[in-house]
Amino acid sequence: MTGSQAQTVTESLGDRAVRRHREFQGKIQTALKCPVSSYTDFADWYTPGVAAACREIVADPQQVDQLTNRGNTVAIVSDGTRVLGLGNIGPAAGLPVMEGKALLFKYLGGVDAVPLCLQPRSDDELIAVVRSLEPTFGGINLEDISQPRCFRILDSLREQMQIPVWHDDQQGTATVVLAGLKNALVVVGKSLGHVRIAMIGMGAANVATYRLLTTAGVEPTDIIACDSQGTLHRGRSDVEARQSEFVDKWRVCCETNPDHVTGGIAEALRGADVCIAFSQPGPEIIQPEWIRAMAADAIVFACANPVSEILPEQALEAGARIVATGRSDFPNQVNNSLVFPGLFRGALDVRARTITNGMALAAAEELARQASRHGLSDTYIVPRMDEWEMFADVAAATAEQAVAEGVARSMRTRDEERIVARSKIEQSRQVNECLWREGLLR
Repeated sequence: MTGSQAQTVTESLGDRAVRRHREFQGKIQTALKCPVSSYTDFADWYTPGVAAACREIVADPQQVDQLTNRGNTVAIVSDGTRVLGLGNIGPAAGLPVMEGKALLFKYLGGVDAVPLCLQPRSDDELIAVVRSLEPTFGGINLEDISQPRCFRILDSLREQMQIPVWHDDQQGTATVVLAGLKNALVVVGKSLGHVRIAMIGMGAANVATYRLLTTAGVEPTDIIACDSQGTLHRGRSDVEARQSEFVDKWRVCCETNPDHVTGGIAEALRGADVCIAFSQPGPEIIQPEWIRAMAADAIVFACANPVSEILPEQALEAGARIVATGRSDFPNQVNNSLVFPGLFRGALDVRARTITNGMALAAAEELARQASRHGLSDTYIVPRMDEWEMFADVAAATAEQAVAEGVARSMRTRDEERIVARSKIEQSRQVNECLWREGLLR
């Protein structure tokens, strides 16, 4: 497929998507989870019976998760400043993405998610608004917030809130990249601690990937990173001058690229075993000749959306052994949608106070293991989204790690959580199938 053909396919998919969005006027709605079969039910679910439930929470605030849906509800918060490959399109235009996120939360994780697209006057106002949501939501999923603002917003909220706060563009993406990379290295016969990695693009996704890779044991000296101005190194005075704003990028400048390689993407990729790209949409951001200069059995993650930095066919023809993208219409979809439904399912079920790096690592290990069970190959390094059973296993791994690290309020074993998660996910799928079968979904 050529670049123009890929663009045509993307535009065709877009036409169909717009038609279906218009037909259904969105993707989510509110549905009841309790029976209303007679007039007397109103007395229990609303007045006067509901007052008794309120008094229970007054007496013991921890009862709110048992007497309401708070413990199964996540707020998807965005200001629309960095939406997919579209950039700063604003909160209203970002709403279809957040609704799509809510769909995946429910269908794949059994989690009720509410899109909240905000128009704050400042980052401090956004932080204050999200903090005020804690009485109603069991978790916060930040989405499509521009960098470097997203780092401060995430770190501030994690410090100030007693519920999980997660930035999926950062942590979710990093988790699935780690899982896919582990398995890709198994396929090509290399190991995580003995490869050279080129990171193309230093936005939210790759900064978080850098954090998680180094937590997982990758030496920073084995990494060369590259932003839109060239490779990162100690001599990048432009980054140094703004180091208080770009804290993580300056850290990458100081910790990586010990040989002080200068230049751009071509120089970063030369001799590299792995390319992890989250830059601007392609398809010609990465040239085939730069792939040819990589090491033998090269692994290329070209994850820009909606069009990858280099198309898989071109990368393979140039000598790459394994190619992954963020798209579902190519093999090896490395996308955070594989992570957040199960991870939040597990975190909510044990009432975790936060989501730690250890929980993300546990989720990555489980994702990698799930793919291994099906048999790894050049075109299969991570599970697919339609392998729905694996989300319960990710939930179980996440919950177990939360308990082990002491951030869980409820104790549950891995096997117990797997059973609970599977039941909740199956129920969500069955409700959707029932509505479809009964003709209630057009």
